[in-house]
Amino acid sequence: MFKSVLVANRGEIACRVFRTARRMGIRTIAVYSEADARALHVREADEAVLIGPAPARESYLDAAKVLAAAKATGAEAIHPGYGFLSENADFAEAVAAAGIVWIGPKPASIRAMGLKDAAKTLMIAAGVPVTPGYLGEDQSLERLQKEADAIGYPVLIKAVAGGGGKGMKKVDRAEDFADGLASAQREGQSSFGDPRVLIEKYITRPRHIEVQVFGDAHGTVVHLYERDCSLQRRHQKVIEEAPAPGMDAATRKAVTDAAVRAARAVNYEGAGTIEFIADASDGLKADRIWFMEMNTRLQVEHPVTEAVTGVDLVEWQFRVAAGEPMPLKQADIPLNGWAMEARLYAEDPANGFLPSIGRLEHFVMPEGIRVDTGVEQGGEVSQFYDPMIAKLIVDAETREEAADMLAGACAEVEVWPVRTNAAFVMKCLEHPRFVAGDVDTGFIAAEESDLAAEPLSEMGIEDAANRLRQFASTARADLTASPWDHLDGAVGFRANAPDRRTQSVRVDGAPHVAELLEDDDHPMTRLIGLSATRVVAFENGSAFDVSAFGRAGGGSGSGPASDGALRAPMPGKIVATPAKPGDAVTKGQPVVVLEAMKMEHALVAPFDGVVGEISVSIGDQVSADAVLATVTAGEA
Repeated sequence: MFKSVLVANRGEIACRVFRTARRMGIRTIAVYSEADARALHVREADEAVLIGPAPARESYLDAAKVLAAAKATGAEAIHPGYGFLSENADFAEAVAAAGIVWIGPKPASIRAMGLKDAAKTLMIAAGVPVTPGYLGEDQSLERLQKEADAIGYPVLIKAVAGGGGKGMKKVDRAEDFADGLASAQREGQSSFGDPRVLIEKYITRPRHIEVQVFGDAHGTVVHLYERDCSLQRRHQKVIEEAPAPGMDAATRKAVTDAAVRAARAVNYEGAGTIEFIADASDGLKADRIWFMEMNTRLQVEHPVTEAVTGVDLVEWQFRVAAGEPMPLKQADIPLNGWAMEARLYAEDPANGFLPSIGRLEHFVMPEGIRVDTGVEQGGEVSQFYDPMIAKLIVDAETREEAADMLAGACAEVEVWPVRTNAAFVMKCLEHPRFVAGDVDTGFIAAEESDLAAEPLSEMGIEDAANRLRQFASTARADLTASPWDHLDGAVGFRANAPDRRTQSVRVDGAPHVAELLEDDDHPMTRLIGLSATRVVAFENGSAFDVSAFGRAGGGSGSGPASDGALRAPMPGKIVATPAKPGDAVTKGQPVVVLEAMKMEHALVAPFDGVVGEISVSIGDQVSADAVLATVTAGEA
């Protein structure tokens, strides 16, 4: 076994890999950009190396800098995490050529599965069922449009080198194909350096089923059962679970056997995931599940597999990379209970899920469950990287118990002033369709208006702030007096917590308990509802800032103004201007497209009207709140 490992990544995955490495007595080495100088993964490592400026292409995606850091620190192995360089075959080869252990599959396997079109061709030869589509070399608009028309709408346009939903666009009508293609090509070029795409038939009630596979250098390939990742928003997974609801033994055998065949076809070593798309219009059926792609790395959602199998997948990665045989045979890998994971994103569901950036003045995660995170109170959510700030993982004997546990955990999330999707995820978990296992990748889109609705009205939040302000003033004054002077029940006293006071209050007509909690950095009060939902208020000078279920304050100000001014919701780069001055536009029509936090964000017309000035050009870097364009009401 190697004695040191450099993790060529950041955030929660770096911290997670370090956790196993420490347990195994392996020295840990971090790399970081200038934006991450005070990040949690830097402090948790035994040694850390600065590798460049904040933009990922100048730091985490710079293979030469990462390799130089490994050589300088004497790292014996490199773990790539996921994203960044994790599926870069050239980097894997360079690592091996430098005499450093690559913790991942062989470069040939990465290349074989790295391009979606070539991978599908290989899977067909291996007897793995694939989704109907076009995989050709002709990338002209005319040919691609013709193939999409022949397949029939809706279709999916997918970057051949894509992953994580980037470079993937659903097109419902022929007249929208050109715009969808252009956007997919831009994201493919920006994220992967490759604008090529493939076309697939869009399954109307798709389930996203994936199988965890593992191979070693001795010819053994096993699976660790399936995960269901169907709850997605814009192709980004939100909730994952293992096993998949509604999966019977025959269908499980069919899909896991296909996954093992797929891995064997590329002589796979290490951790990987075979992703399938299932037509769920009549439940899960063995003959209606098709290969979609393979991720030749560890997945974000690997903790749910660890929970139901009792396996530490990172430890397996270390052992296989060191040349050891598979720790367990297929027959010895258990499947026990149910596990669920929620991805906690820094974003605002009530405002189109726009990412939320800034300092985490208050960051409290639920206790009693597994929380994988790469941030902490006082840290920063940067514009340069993915907005996922934590993963909440639970396991229980049944699916119902796991969903209840995870919903309760989401209710306990306290983050301020950065906004999160905690309440949104909680609503997903409590939705009758989800509880019944009636899930598909269109679930969130279909139910979004209800799921993203504010949990408290504006009046309710203002009411909460006023009541908490009054309560905090009284309770704090009482802390200086003897608790025996206050036995009338108006302000409660707990002998084991003399720094806290509680009081019953009503907000939006519902009973809550207000609690004063003296935080070292930010005096605060907490309002806890009978359903375990929370409102937290923070004293900010003479004002009170309120965070209700991940929603900080009232209104974000990042949406289009009523005057028609389209303002940048965050810093980013202009990647497209679909409209031009003088164009007539309808409400919701894209005018300017901004790229930030690894995704494109379209700024759309707030009403029917005419485009006035467009004050930016493609390639411009813009700051938050900058006016990018204007729309005026009326006709051209």
